[in-house]
Amino acid sequence: MTDDTLRPATGAGSPQPDTSGDTGQFTHRQIMTIISGLMLGMFLAALDQTIVSTSIRTIADDLQGFSVQAWVTTAYLITATISTPLYGKLSDIYGRKQFFLTAITIFVIGSALCGFATSMYQLAAFRAFQGLGAGGLFSLALTIVGDIVPPRERAKYQGYFLAVFGTSSVLGPVIGGVLSGQSEILNITGWRWVFFVNVPIGIVALFVVAKVLNLPRRHGSAVVDWGGAAALAVGLVPLLIIAEQGRTWGWGSGRAMICYAIGVLGIAAFIAIEIRMTTNALIPMRFFRNSTFSVGLVLSVITGAAMFGGITLLPQYLQVVKGSSPTLAGFQMLPLVLGIMVASVFSGQMISRTGHYRPYPIIGTTLMTVCMFAFSFIRYDTPLWMIMVAMFGFGFGLGNLMQPLTLAIQNALPPQDMGVSTSSATFFRQIGGTIGVAVFLSLLFSRVTDAIASALRSAAETPEFRDAVGQAASSTDPAVSGLAQGLAQGNGSAAGGILDDTSFIQKLPDAVAAPFQIGFSDAMDSVFVVAGFVLALAFVINLFYKEVPLRTQGGLAAQASERTASKDAAE
Repeated sequence: MTDDTLRPATGAGSPQPDTSGDTGQFTHRQIMTIISGLMLGMFLAALDQTIVSTSIRTIADDLQGFSVQAWVTTAYLITATISTPLYGKLSDIYGRKQFFLTAITIFVIGSALCGFATSMYQLAAFRAFQGLGAGGLFSLALTIVGDIVPPRERAKYQGYFLAVFGTSSVLGPVIGGVLSGQSEILNITGWRWVFFVNVPIGIVALFVVAKVLNLPRRHGSAVVDWGGAAALAVGLVPLLIIAEQGRTWGWGSGRAMICYAIGVLGIAAFIAIEIRMTTNALIPMRFFRNSTFSVGLVLSVITGAAMFGGITLLPQYLQVVKGSSPTLAGFQMLPLVLGIMVASVFSGQMISRTGHYRPYPIIGTTLMTVCMFAFSFIRYDTPLWMIMVAMFGFGFGLGNLMQPLTLAIQNALPPQDMGVSTSSATFFRQIGGTIGVAVFLSLLFSRVTDAIASALRSAAETPEFRDAVGQAASSTDPAVSGLAQGLAQGNGSAAGGILDDTSFIQKLPDAVAAPFQIGFSDAMDSVFVVAGFVLALAFVINLFYKEVPLRTQGGLAAQASERTASKDAAE
């Protein structure tokens, strides 16, 4: 497809035609105008993901809630997940622009509220509201690109999105580290600016998108599947709650059983409602008869769980075990970002040239599986360069997986279902990510106290440790002296303090800090092993993934062609 083939039906002078006879074809200039608006929205969402991940430990320590930090991440992912299919369905019916603007507005308001949070639970509530906006940012941006650019040619334009994603991924950890590392900025606690920084960016995005995002209006009418959305919420929320609280409640406790029962009933009700709603369903059940779509969603769940769950732990390893500041941890995550960018460009260009996408998810899951297992061999004293090599390999695998998988799912369904197909891919990846974060953090915290206690018992037998404890007992820092006195008396309960505040580790003498670092590292190893097996399953499924030839028209152009063919047939 050349720029000449992207000529609008009403002439180049009209930004994007708004007539029923629109061919859905756009010039290169028109595509770039639209993409400029989308990039700001995606920058907002991508920046938030990375800026918070690097800052969460500092935030949790300041709000005295390190052990409940999963609530902050899980609450955000729950609402983002549930709202994603709604954005897709509603935009298919009524158009994309107004919902994209709504998503940005909600996200900005939620960011401002997060900046005023005074507890981890309050922060989790505000992050949940913020997630209602985030659910539309990524999915609608990808949907709009699918509307205007044919699948095989999308690589010509993906470089701009990669630049935005890469820049925000690089800036996010660094900005998050710098802001959270400051005690105060303009008389406001430093980490609060992690959320406040979204506000000016979001306001700019609102004005730009309102001006440049001009797509053909839709005048559809359909019954909105609010019942399905409610049933989905009823099904997902209790399952995610037990995933986070299972370690304290007990996986077989009465409260856990209630959550399991409600979750299963909610999901069953959702499926029943979707079958009854047929084409008006949030996710029509007929889609699942398409093997490319259904297998793609299974892969989205599995890789989302491993990706979000596993990668959530890396910044914490760098800060808790390696003693890196939040800023330094952000820089140390750059190899992972670089791997994603390099692989995304590579896979995108190759798909554009060959028209085949199947090899790249196989390459991606292979590398991700190998590197995830490699993470499980990382110890507290592993050289940083070895960790960075594994990060780059994991990022390279992820870059070979994300885009081809979304492309395959978009290409598997009819063009008129572009919003639902794209939001479904995002939805199931978010489900996997939400479950992965909750389960993997629960696994970590269920093991970390015992692992540290075991390391402390081993260290207590060495004279170096006993001498260091004696010196620490006379420290002027009450947290250090109190901990040391407890250790000197053989009080192993000191290990539990890491669940609420990890900052004390860097204040300890090396010999005393080492058991805490060893225990935390050992606890993380088991999580990485579980994530590795999950990714190995994704690799096996990928081997049987069927490739469908890529369409040569964008979603709007394909729909216009279908309308013309139907009209000609009727005449």
